[in-house]
Order: sequence, then C-alpha cells, then structure tokens
Amino acid sequence: MDVNPPGDLDFDVLHEIGSRMAAADPFHEVLARVVDFAVGVVKCDSCFVYVLQGDELVLRASKNPHEDIVDRLRMQMGQGITGWVAEHRETVAVSQNAFQDPRFKVFNELPEDRYEAFLSVPLLCRGRLVGVINLQNRERHTYKRREIQLISMIGFLVGAEMEMARLETENSHLSEQLETRKLVERAKGILQQELGLTEEQAYLALQRQSRQKRRSMKEVADAIILANELKRGSGTN
Repeated sequence: MDVNPPGDLDFDVLHEIGSRMAAADPFHEVLARVVDFAVGVVKCDSCFVYVLQGDELVLRASKNPHEDIVDRLRMQMGQGITGWVAEHRETVAVSQNAFQDPRFKVFNELPEDRYEAFLSVPLLCRGRLVGVINLQNRERHTYKRREIQLISMIGFLVGAEMEMARLETENSHLSEQLETRKLVERAKGILQQELGLTEEQAYLALQRQSRQKRRSMKEVADAIILANELKRGSGTN
C-alpha cells in the first residue's frame, strides 16, 4: 500500500509546519498557513484564528470568506467558549450542540455559530497566550485525541512565529506612524508660515482637507510638502 501510517503523516505535517514557519512571512500570511495546516489535519467546515491584542481577542483569519469581520470582530477574555479557552489556556472539544454550551456566545455576523461541533485550542508562546484557534463542523463530530493533539502541537509550533510576526507588524505600524507624524509636522509648519496660521489652526486645516479629499493625513501632508518644494524650486530659476 502507498498510504503512510498515521504516525508518518503526523510527522510529515509537523515537519512541514516547522520548515514553512521559518520563512518569516508577513503576519496575515502566517495566519493563513495556520488555517491551511489546521484544516489539513482535522476535517472541518470552519476554522478561525483569533489573536490576542491587549485584553481582547481579534478575529484575524478564517477558512471561510468573512472579509467584513476579519480584523474587526472582537471579544473579551472569558467571553464565549473562545474567551474561556483563552482565559484558562485549556482546550475545549464539544461534539454536538455546541451552541447550547453555557459558555457559548452568539455573534450574529457568524453563521458558523449554529454549527454542531466545536474545537477550541489556545495558541501559546513560552507559556504566554498568543491567540486561539477554533474548528467547527456543521454536523456532529467527535474530535479524536490524535486530532486534538495535532492541533495543540500546531499551536505550540506556530505560537512563537505568530508572536514574532505580530511584533514585526506592530513595529512596522509604529514606524509608519512616526513617519506620518514627521510629515504632518512639516506640513503644519508650511501652513503656519505660508498662511499665518497658529499650530492648532494648521492641524485643523490638515484634518479638514483629509476629510474633504478622503485622503489620509499622510497623503495630505505629502501633497502640501511637494507643492511647497515645487514652489521653492520654481522660485530659484
């Protein structure tokens, strides 16, 4: 027979996860791979990955298309089965009637909330909670011990990578915010000098232009700086 025994398949899956997680890809690509690996290990109709941000769990990845709520849906620690898993750092497996579990919380945006079976596993990095991965099935499904162990192992393997990717994303956002602040300060100075505005008036003018033009503050500031540089350049010719 060409079919590998379960133990070999488990090893192959874990080896692939370990090698691909070393690629240091952007945060959402890491999360997308987490979903791919999870649904490859356990047959399921839905897979969600929640990431801990502050004291909230934010939905960051989904097997099914949920563009309207990914990166937006949030829940508190202890809220619903997912929040319970995050708070206690313990796995929960419900084979049927998951929506009747006393810990369950309904989110109207998620049709999966009427699914029968529910597996929720904490994602940890050095004992610190990073997030939670949820698998759901439309029909009754008893999650085997091997399936739960594999998902838990994926959690251990990707927890550190998720944390690194998250920190890199945060650092990138901080750098972008710093760059935006510098540009806004330059644009404010130009408006103060050119139009005789106070610092507050210049900032309000930038905000007003941002709203009216439906452009970010950075884009508005860039345009003002560029116009000023062009004006100064033409004046020297």
